[in-house]
Amino acid sequence: MRLSKRIKSMEESPIRKLVPYSEAAKANGKHVYHLNIGQPDIETPTAFMESIRNYNEKVIAYTFSQGMPELIKSIISYYEKYDIYYEEDEVLVTNGASEGLLFTIIAIADSGDEILVPEPFYANYNGFNRAVDVNITPITCNAEEGFHLPPKEIIEKSINSRTRAILLSNPSNPTGVVYTKEEILMLCQIAKEHNLFIISDEVYREFVYDDLEFMSFGNIEGVQEHVILIDSISKRYSACGARIGSIATKNKELIKQILKLCQGRLCAPTLEQIGAIELYKTDSKYLEEINKEYKKRRDIVYNFLKDMPGVVCKKPTGAFYVVVKLPIDDAENFAIWLLKDFDINNETLMITPAESFYATPGLGKNEARIAYILNEDDLTKAMEILKKGLELYPNKTI
Repeated sequence: MRLSKRIKSMEESPIRKLVPYSEAAKANGKHVYHLNIGQPDIETPTAFMESIRNYNEKVIAYTFSQGMPELIKSIISYYEKYDIYYEEDEVLVTNGASEGLLFTIIAIADSGDEILVPEPFYANYNGFNRAVDVNITPITCNAEEGFHLPPKEIIEKSINSRTRAILLSNPSNPTGVVYTKEEILMLCQIAKEHNLFIISDEVYREFVYDDLEFMSFGNIEGVQEHVILIDSISKRYSACGARIGSIATKNKELIKQILKLCQGRLCAPTLEQIGAIELYKTDSKYLEEINKEYKKRRDIVYNFLKDMPGVVCKKPTGAFYVVVKLPIDDAENFAIWLLKDFDINNETLMITPAESFYATPGLGKNEARIAYILNEDDLTKAMEILKKGLELYPNKTI
């Protein structure tokens, strides 16, 4: 039977493609430290499950395609804390940020159109675009400069008549970079001058360190018809499996059109929306404590990496990831070697090769993403294993 070119052109998730190797390692009695996936170990606020347990309707019925009104109001109230103001017809509830991104791309771009994305980028951006025949045009950033954006004139060279939007995550998955106020304003200027949308994936908004100021695209006046905020409860409240996200924009016509897609999939899950309403009521101290915890974990990882010979790594300032350039020939081969052929006292680790986070062929081959989502003791052990692994890896380049 014939399968579509679209599906064949999509790559496997680089985050999950090595799972068979990790499962084989575990089957052989090894303990694997997972630094490959952004699954927090922080406890989800208990109000989420309590609200679902207290749900006593006899039928779990459909809710509105745009989302439960109370949840939309909760999202609006959340944004108001950041001086971002939306109305009820400017917010849609989605099945995670992933659906929000896919629906947004479908709504703004036709087959053959292009979306500018700073690379390295969250690998699923590639999958969402390829699934609907939209092309990613990369804005190349590099480890030596902490993955900050190139100058305006460099970015503008990649814009053409088929460019529809700029898509980025801020703080960034996978790099951990927090874009500066100047970078945000530069992208807003580009969007206005070239009539582009800005799709800002801000699911890591609360995870900014070192007293840096986080600026949302939702705070910039004069561009709000261009700005689309993608959000989620997954990382903020450690509720990845709940799959509740949102789209917010002042562009009411865009919301009206995306609503058609929401209607086509009927609704986001009712019980998870009920839980999400309570999550948005979570005391700010919860997020403050999580921020402190991730900063401690970031420091452990960075302090190890900066002292490893041949490793190139600027200190990440947001999210809970870092992309590092390693003194090896091929990060995927190295990741497999760690799982198949290497251990310390029957312990090893799993990292994510970064090549699939790039659209430019050849880039990222010797880079890896590390997610610092384990507790401090486990992170320390994992980084000691990585250090020793780099020393003993047969195909290292130093």
